[in-house]
Amino acid sequence: MFLPLGAAADRSRMNTYETLAVGESFSVKRVITAEEVRTFAELTGDDNPIHVDEDYAEQTRFGRPIVHGVFLLGIISKVLGRDFPGHGSVAVSISAKFVRPVPVGSEITVEVKIAEKIDRLKHVRGRVYVYVDGKLALGGEATLIPPTKANAKEAEAVA
Repeated sequence: MFLPLGAAADRSRMNTYETLAVGESFSVKRVITAEEVRTFAELTGDDNPIHVDEDYAEQTRFGRPIVHGVFLLGIISKVLGRDFPGHGSVAVSISAKFVRPVPVGSEITVEVKIAEKIDRLKHVRGRVYVYVDGKLALGGEATLIPPTKANAKEAEAVA
């Protein structure tokens, strides 16, 4: 379950290129369960035992199963496309560095901060972060095409 935090959590407001501001941010918390990690492993075929086998993972430097890094990127993609900037946004690129493992069953906080507006292209560049236990687990950047006011009005007319 996702728990939005902060002013941007107001889903009645559609974020558009025009309404987004440099420095604006959004964060959301959620727990990543063992069932979700197993489902991800089944869907992708990445059944590396470090993610899904407790006995194996106990013998590693991590001491327990850890979440797939690409699963974390998928959660970031969800936040960008559904929460902030939200509906109508399209990712052009997402890059990240995995700083520390996220143990399966952990609560994470995903944070997005608008860092730059690229007027010529109507893109925005944001910083993306995943925290576990208050410590940075993933840091990166995303470039997005958010909807414009014109796109938003067209979408509302169709709805």
